[in-house]
Order: sequence, then structure tokens, then C-alpha cells
Amino acid sequence: MAIELKGKKGIVFGVSNEDSIAWACAKQASDAGAELVISCIDRRLVDSVKKLIEDHKVNATVSVCNAVVEEDLNRVFEEISQKWGELDFVVHSIAFAKKRELQGEFINTSQFNFQISMETSVYTLTTICRAARPLLKKSEAGGSVITMTYLGSERVMQGYNVMGVAKAALEASMRYLAADLGPDGIRVNAISAGPVSTTAARAITRFPEMLEITKQRSPLKRCIDTVDVANAALFLMSDMSRSITGDVMFVDAGYHVMGI
Repeated sequence: MAIELKGKKGIVFGVSNEDSIAWACAKQASDAGAELVISCIDRRLVDSVKKLIEDHKVNATVSVCNAVVEEDLNRVFEEISQKWGELDFVVHSIAFAKKRELQGEFINTSQFNFQISMETSVYTLTTICRAARPLLKKSEAGGSVITMTYLGSERVMQGYNVMGVAKAALEASMRYLAADLGPDGIRVNAISAGPVSTTAARAITRFPEMLEITKQRSPLKRCIDTVDVANAALFLMSDMSRSITGDVMFVDAGYHVMGI
């Protein structure tokens, strides 16, 4: 049975290009009937994102928003309030760390990189939820917030370094936010995606090795792609997930269940 999002409205944060997980989520949501706002961090991305929208016939408008800046967030959600009056789902696909600090030992992480990685990759989930809460609680079937994580939150993945620590904090934040927002009928979940060949992932020094190990050791003996992640997000956006919150859904071809 196909998942329908007809009549639902959502915002997707983190679209940068066609190979991003955020873009796959936006396209799947639009194909299922949802109306979207797509947020990108930089005005320089607007033209390319608009072209993606046009080329793929995605039902969306583009908004520039630096999610680290609360004034930006408040402006975007005020625009959504004026436009729709309510919101059904939010996709948070935002993460950042200095590329040079995804090399070598985690112990050498600088204070600056630690702070900016945590603020961008973790705290933005909280600020987005805070700004979106009044609109999400108006959703007839209950609002949904989805964030993106990785197994590096639980296990040491060499080369993932500070992002592993950030993802661990993100997952903890997700659970606390699920508890806070549950009484408003808003659910908050995370998708733990296996290695996916995106622009951001390719910044990880040992990324090709991660792909090969996943292919060798996962029960399904293959890697995943952005559409696999977007399909899981589609389920979490839909009313079919109305009783699921505070959870981490693994989309990694089963890699996370394997031991030695």
C-alpha cells in the first residue's frame, strides 16, 4: 500500500544538492502528495535548489534559513504560519564539522570545532522544535519531527570523530524532545542511516572503506541509498507512525545487528 501525504504540509531542512538525504526526503514527500517548504542555509544554493524543484516537479517553495540563528528560524516559521496556519512534519537533516578534524584522533578535536559541531548538528534540532511547536500541535493527526543520525553515535567509527559525539547528543536530545512534545501530539524520531554516498559523507577520510565493510558484513550484503532513507522518513511523516516516538529507526541493510 502506497503511503499518501495528500493535504499534509512540511518543511525540510538541509537540502544542498541532488545527492543529499534531505533532497530525497523532500522528493518522496512531494511525490506522496505533500506540500513543502525547502530550507537551504545559503542564498548561493537557492538557484540550484529551485532548478531541482522544477526539474523533478516537486511541490515546494524555497526559503533561506541559517538554523543556528533563532531569528532566522522564527522568521521562517512565521512565514509558514501566515501561509498555512499549521504544519504536519519537519525533517532535520543538518550536520557540520570541520573536514580537517574528521581526520586523525578524536582527542585532538579543537574547542571551536566541538562547539560549532554541537551547535549546528545538535542544538538546531531543539531550536527548530521550539519554533515549530505551535504549528505542529495544530496538525489534525499529530505532528512529526524526523532527524538523521548514524551508528557512530554508539560505536567508534574511525574518522567520524566529533560527529559521533554530536550524533550521540542528537539522539539524546531527540528522546527528551519526544517527552516534551508528546502531550501536544507531536512525535520525534531519528533515522540511523548506513553509509550513503553524499557530498557530506565523502568528506569522511575512510568513507570508501565504510561502504565496503557495510557491503561485506551487513545481512543484506549491500549498501543503501538516499531513497531507502527517504522511504523510512515517508513512513514517519505519515499517520501510519502515529504511535511511534522517541525511537531510532535503523536503515542500514541490517549492519547494526552484526557482531564479530
